[in-house]
Amino acid sequence: MKQSCDTALSLQHPPEGPLVPFLTVLATALRAQAYAEATVGRYVRLSADFSRWLKEKHVALANIGPSHVSRYLRYRYQRRRPTRDDPTILRRVVELLVDNDVIRRETEAPSITTTQRILNEYAAYLQKERGLNIQTIHHYLPFVRSLLTSCRGPLSELRIHDVVRFVQRRAIVPQGTQAHTMTAALRSFFRFTTYCGYTRNHLAAAVPRVAQWSLSTIPKAISQDHLKRVLASCNRESTTGRRDFAILLLLARLGLRAGEIVALELDDIDWRAGSLNVRGKGGYRSLLPLPPDAGKAIADYLKRRPRSNGSRALFTRAIAPIRGFANSIAICAIVSRALKRAGINSGRKGAHQFRHALACEMLRRGGSLSEIGQILRHQSLRTTAIYAKVDLTSLRSLALPWPGETP
Repeated sequence: MKQSCDTALSLQHPPEGPLVPFLTVLATALRAQAYAEATVGRYVRLSADFSRWLKEKHVALANIGPSHVSRYLRYRYQRRRPTRDDPTILRRVVELLVDNDVIRRETEAPSITTTQRILNEYAAYLQKERGLNIQTIHHYLPFVRSLLTSCRGPLSELRIHDVVRFVQRRAIVPQGTQAHTMTAALRSFFRFTTYCGYTRNHLAAAVPRVAQWSLSTIPKAISQDHLKRVLASCNRESTTGRRDFAILLLLARLGLRAGEIVALELDDIDWRAGSLNVRGKGGYRSLLPLPPDAGKAIADYLKRRPRSNGSRALFTRAIAPIRGFANSIAICAIVSRALKRAGINSGRKGAHQFRHALACEMLRRGGSLSEIGQILRHQSLRTTAIYAKVDLTSLRSLALPWPGETP
């Protein structure tokens, strides 16, 4: 494979070493992921220097492995002008080499600690044996990691009083549902340790319960005035602004969860029928009508959507590498930035307030709780019952007169 002219011109010296044929492949792959030309040049120059070092060390193409990256970085720190991005760039270069079958995949697994090994086994157990989604697993793992870190000995020596003391100490810090999530994670983990033989005692029963009063709070919804200001804050002349506007409209018009926005793909939209196929909690799919303004906003965004390397995600990152969002945190970040742009100083920064706002607005317009539950895709009417608290008109008819008050 010949070296392209633009890649060769970005180098001060003719490239040498086993990676020379790959430099063009690397530049092409980076451009396909919408990397800027300046970034492509940095990747190419660093890869060419790495290739020259491999030649000096007499490392053949077939023998290159990730371990050579560490050795080269040490050399570079001593004799070159390193930057903090060098390890990240070289790691991605090696990943591209492996994906294109240019070099072998590292067969020797890196050494991991006992804690990490147990966490990996527990995560696999939750996903394969219990069928939990990735988001729930990510919520559970930090609590279990904290427990394992606090253990002074092996799991087999853990006793009931150790578990109770850990929960008592940690339950002071979490607020709201976090304490409940912690105890649920610990019970799940101790069922796993009993199943695998790590513990002989059934420690799941020793995890104390944390009070969580059902329907004890009022839904925290964004006001309609603030909603209009948030939507108006999006710069719809830019691609990022169009994307954020479409996402915020889906949150406001359909009450989608942040994770459901992340999971949307191009094939989930039926433009002829005007419908949207949503993957909800537990893998359930729901076919929802696509509101005209949300559909138009999505179409406007897709006209200028960044070119992605085979990604079918409906909404993608604005910077390279162009791909779908990793998790729902990205959607919450979009909401938080929109609130800041709109000048709204609120303690609520998440995406769920749009879902609450939709339910409250439907209730205000005369919608029933069952209709709200269908739109929000609740599995139980008990979940929707919390919105009865915001129906003040109906609640006034149920209120008893104050003692001594003239009816």
